[in-house]
Amino acid sequence: MPASKRWDLKAALSLALFAAMPVQAGDDAAFIEAEVDAAVARYQLPGIAVGVLRNGEVIARVMRGETRIGSGEKIDADSIFKIASNSKAMTGALLARLVDQGKLAWDDPVIRHLPDFRMYEDWVTREIQVRDLLIHNSGLPAGAGDLMLWPSPNGFSRADVLHGLRYLKPRWSFRSRYAYDNTLYIVAGEVAAAAAGDSYEALMQREVFTPLGLARCRVGEWRQAELGNVAQPHRLRDGRFELSGADGEVISNTPMAAAGGVRCSLNDMLRWASVWLIPEKNGLHQGKPWLSARQRSEVWQAHMPMPLSARMQAWDGSHYYAYGYGWRLSDIDGTARVAHTGTLNGMYSALTLLPEKNTGIVVLINGDASEARTVLMQSLTKRFTAPGNNPGVAGYARLLAEEAAVKKQSPAGRVLPDTSDRRPASPRQLAAMLGQWRDPWFGEVSICPEGKAVRWRSQKSPSMFGQVMASRHGWLVAWEGARLTEAWLLPQGEKLRMAKLDPDGDFSDDFEDLEFTRTGACPAG
Repeated sequence: MPASKRWDLKAALSLALFAAMPVQAGDDAAFIEAEVDAAVARYQLPGIAVGVLRNGEVIARVMRGETRIGSGEKIDADSIFKIASNSKAMTGALLARLVDQGKLAWDDPVIRHLPDFRMYEDWVTREIQVRDLLIHNSGLPAGAGDLMLWPSPNGFSRADVLHGLRYLKPRWSFRSRYAYDNTLYIVAGEVAAAAAGDSYEALMQREVFTPLGLARCRVGEWRQAELGNVAQPHRLRDGRFELSGADGEVISNTPMAAAGGVRCSLNDMLRWASVWLIPEKNGLHQGKPWLSARQRSEVWQAHMPMPLSARMQAWDGSHYYAYGYGWRLSDIDGTARVAHTGTLNGMYSALTLLPEKNTGIVVLINGDASEARTVLMQSLTKRFTAPGNNPGVAGYARLLAEEAAVKKQSPAGRVLPDTSDRRPASPRQLAAMLGQWRDPWFGEVSICPEGKAVRWRSQKSPSMFGQVMASRHGWLVAWEGARLTEAWLLPQGEKLRMAKLDPDGDFSDDFEDLEFTRTGACPAG
């Protein structure tokens, strides 16, 4: 979007915010409970746990809904949630612990600890340091390699993910700009394992969970019966939430543990927040600082600039935005904010710390709830940064609707191709595309007849399958298994590329990074 359009949007948002200004009264705890209830009612959330910590005391714990719709098991402060990318801060802290212990240094070349590690460009392989793994500056496009992680479960191992990185082509020069990734956090976890001589999962338990008293946090393989009270993910379908991807009795280990595989309760996350807000009291282990002041500072340094959005400027008066080691750093209403969010298969989390106000806010939701998380966290944060400038959950929801309308009317607004004319493609129509195909990092897929239909199937990610459809705009895959952004099929002779129908779809659906080569024909019969 051109700069002039960004400022038009900022002006529109600022005017809308001024028009939406409410009067909020009452004590903090009552306000927090009312706003949680407003979010639950507006978005019909299946379950939510919210906690606020101020001046070392928990001033509110608000839990609503069920761990699983219809189960009767109520969400409480000990219910376990996937915290998704809030795991990244814990991975960064684990590495900081190892730096304190002299087992690695932030400027160590990654290949010092993982000699077989390779990036696409040899010079990047030589130069990339441990710190670079945590700050999204690799030059890879956002979400590169994520199809080896999600949808899950799948057949990709951690070794597959590390090996696959050498085939992922950069979009930009190394260290030139920010683009969010998950795969390099997996590398960071393996660097920790190599440096300390134990698995990432064992190190997290030993160096983070146990010394900090995060009693119900888990990563790696464990059994539901050990803990019970585990929140399950839900997705929206036709305006209603339904259970989606529920856990079995055994929760399996996952390749993406270091990027987003930790689960914790509300009480655990409040404890985690207190460690950072009041380290002299809650950041101790055996009477000594769990993390040195030097490493605490290093973790919260602005290591990589991030784009500052028109919304942040309009809503928060923000002047900067940057990434630390697993944390997003910005200012809001003249005070520092250290925060992150997590999104994973029907589970949403958010953690916001306001260090200068000694305040921490935790939001955990077990359903598709992007907007709910945004408006609730925004309102709860404003309570402590600018209480007279807070339109609340309802007001922020209106602002998002107005923002969407402004973008839609903008000349820069994206109009997606109309594929309502789609029809199932026949084997005859797709004769030139039928066969077995292979991408060097994603592996084997087939595009083969199944009765009168043709389906795209992945060998290592079996929930990734869908019917190939014909539209006047081209061939597309309508996914039938996992929830994925619909994708174009782009044949180029003996090569096959893919791309999202909606370029603004989930970046983890990184079809654009695939380049298939034909390896054989479809099986006979």
